[in-house]
Amino acid sequence: MRQLSYKDETLNTSAQYQQRTLKKIRLIGIIMALLFISVLFDISTGPGNFPLSTVLDVLWDKASHGIILEVIIWDHRMPVALTALIVGAMLGMAGALMQTILNNPLAEPFTLGISSAASFGAALAIVFGVGLTPNIGSLLVTVNAFIFALCTCGALLAMTRVKGVGTQTIVLFGIAIFFAFNAMLAMMEYSASETQLQRIIFWMLGSLGRASWQQLGMGSLMMLIILPFCMSRTWRLTALRLGDESAMSMGVDVKRLRIEMLICISLLAATSVAFVGIIGFVGLVGPHIARMLVGEDQRYFLPLSAMLGATMLSLTSIVSKSITPGIIYPVGIITALIGVPIFLIIIMRHSKERF
Repeated sequence: MRQLSYKDETLNTSAQYQQRTLKKIRLIGIIMALLFISVLFDISTGPGNFPLSTVLDVLWDKASHGIILEVIIWDHRMPVALTALIVGAMLGMAGALMQTILNNPLAEPFTLGISSAASFGAALAIVFGVGLTPNIGSLLVTVNAFIFALCTCGALLAMTRVKGVGTQTIVLFGIAIFFAFNAMLAMMEYSASETQLQRIIFWMLGSLGRASWQQLGMGSLMMLIILPFCMSRTWRLTALRLGDESAMSMGVDVKRLRIEMLICISLLAATSVAFVGIIGFVGLVGPHIARMLVGEDQRYFLPLSAMLGATMLSLTSIVSKSITPGIIYPVGIITALIGVPIFLIIIMRHSKERF
C-alpha cells in the first residue's frame, strides 16, 4: 500500500512537471506568433499607408505591385523591421545573461556602462575623426563604437579575474564606467560644432534608420553562433542561480562559466550598439517579463528573453512611426519612456524585499 502511494505520488509529480513544461512551451509559441505578427505590422506601417494585403503580396512576389513598392518594402522597411527583431533579441539575451551571472536584477548593457562607452567611441570619431582602426572610411563611427563597447566588456571581464572580487563589485565597477564615459561624452559634446553635436545626439538617441541587409546578415550570424552556445550551458546557468557554492557542489566551473558568458554578452552588446546606437531598457525589461512567465529555468528563460526583447523593439518601431504621421521618432526615446517606469518598479520591489 505504501509502495502504491509512493508510485502515485511520483506519477502525480511527473504529470505536474509535464503540465508546467507544456505551459512554458505554449507561452513561447504564443510570444513567437506575436513577434511574427508584430514584424508584419512593422513592415506595413509607415508613410504611404499601404494595406497589409498589398504588403503581403509584395513580400510574396517582389514585382507584383511595381518597382516603387518593391524598393520601399524590400530595401527600406524589411531591413528596419528585421533589424529591430535581431537587435531586440540580442539586447534581451545579453540582459538575461548579465542578470544571471551577476545575480543582479538591474544588470544590463545600458546600466553597466557598455552603451556609454560605445557612445563615447562614436563621438570621438564624429568630433575628431579619431579611430582605433585606420582606413575604414564611413564605417569609422560604427567600428569605433563596437571597439569601445568591446573594450568595456573586456574591462568587466578582467575584474572577474581579480582575486576576491565578487559580483556586486563588478556591478559597481560597471556603474563607475557608466558615469566616467558619460562625463567624457559631455566634454566631447561641449567642444563639438553644431553639426557634430546634431550627429552625436542623433546617434545617442538610438535609431533603426541606419539598418541595412549587410548589418542584418552580421547580426543574424552572431545570434546563430551565440544562441546555441548559451543554450548548451543552460543547466549550468540554472545551477548558478542557486548560488556559487551550490553550483560548484554540482560540478560547475563557475569562474569559467562567467568568463564564457561575459564574452558572449560583449559580442551581443557591442554589435547591437554599433548597429543602432543606444537603446536602453530592452535588456532590462525583456528578461524580467520572461522571469515572471517561466521562472529561472534557463532552457526557457533565455530564448523567451530574446523573443520578448525582439517583440518589444518591434512594437517600439511601430509606435515610433505611428505617433506623428510622416515623422519617425528614434526608438531609444520610446524604449526609455516605457522602460523608466518599469525600472522604478523593479527598484521599489527589491527595496521592499530587502527591508
